[in-house]
Amino acid sequence: MAARGDPPEGEPQGLPGGGDDEYRSVVFDESFIRAARLQEASAKERMRDHAHAVRRLPPPPPPRRRGIRRLRNGPKQLLMLVLVVVLAFGTAVYLGVRSPYRPTTGGVAAQVRMSVTPLAPKGPVPGGTPDDLFRRSPAAQFRAGAAGITLPAVHSSGGFSDGQVMAALATVKDYLVASSLDPDVLEGRSVRPVRILIDPDQLAQFDSSFAAPANDGRHAPVGWLVRFDPGKVAQADAAVRVHGTLRYEETAPGTLEVTSDHVFVYALRPATSDARPTGDASLFTVRRELRFRFDTDDLPKHRVELLTSAVQAGPQDCSAEVPRTLRPLLDGQRARPNDPAGTDPYSTGPGNGTLCGTLSDAAQPSPGRPSPAG
Repeated sequence: MAARGDPPEGEPQGLPGGGDDEYRSVVFDESFIRAARLQEASAKERMRDHAHAVRRLPPPPPPRRRGIRRLRNGPKQLLMLVLVVVLAFGTAVYLGVRSPYRPTTGGVAAQVRMSVTPLAPKGPVPGGTPDDLFRRSPAAQFRAGAAGITLPAVHSSGGFSDGQVMAALATVKDYLVASSLDPDVLEGRSVRPVRILIDPDQLAQFDSSFAAPANDGRHAPVGWLVRFDPGKVAQADAAVRVHGTLRYEETAPGTLEVTSDHVFVYALRPATSDARPTGDASLFTVRRELRFRFDTDDLPKHRVELLTSAVQAGPQDCSAEVPRTLRPLLDGQRARPNDPAGTDPYSTGPGNGTLCGTLSDAAQPSPGRPSPAG
């Protein structure tokens, strides 16, 4: 290895004995000159200082290793860039969450308050063909099926746009169709078409209403939907007659309420094991007054938060039992006399979920010549 002050490549291999060109190329090699530690003094310097013909030079500074510096600084710069991006993203998210202009949304959905009122007929239930019964009843002018659930004129309401109001009304209509017109729901085969539209916070109450019905104004299955006992009654006409209204208003910032009030009229007959028609049909009327609440989070999810449900249905017997299903009286049947149902309008307490009323004569088909059974 070359000693300190020697050329970096050690002693030159070419000697003066070789060619002049070879000697010069070795002796005056650039690296050799850079590494030289002695330098001959100029003529003026020798005249000024006779003692030293040469002077020692300081060692050259080490070469700059630019590539390594870039490698060392690169990760630091990349880390700083990542930190800046993360901080910017975090700030944007925080401002979005904490923005004072963010709409107010409702909290956990409240339990539904419901009442179910059976309406007892004054006399025997009139029968006939579905067409004849509908023609002689107040339902003569009602539309059939979902066409009877009409939407009001839509305009923005407070903090809700036209599109958001329309979304709320459409969701309510879907709920009414599923809970009042779906054959699988009406005949007790399924509750899923209704359940999938319920706010998740109310599903526990919904499930409890069917698993363990209670006469407490909270857990009546027919407070959620229209349901008959398929072992006792069957539809004589699939075209349910419907009439009613939908209203909406913003009751608080970020809260839209929709109220539905509809009458559903069903043509029913006794159920048979072979599904063949038997006996005359009769009409059964259900009035449902429902109130729904929406916030801006609910609308895109197509689900309802039901606040109240008031149901009046007849003709049927009054009963103190919890109404798991509606129990229509059919052609020719009468209400039981002296029925001990909760008929006291001043009554309060847990037995107040089901009261009893009287079905007006005007709600039944008008007297006329009986039509042959269809």
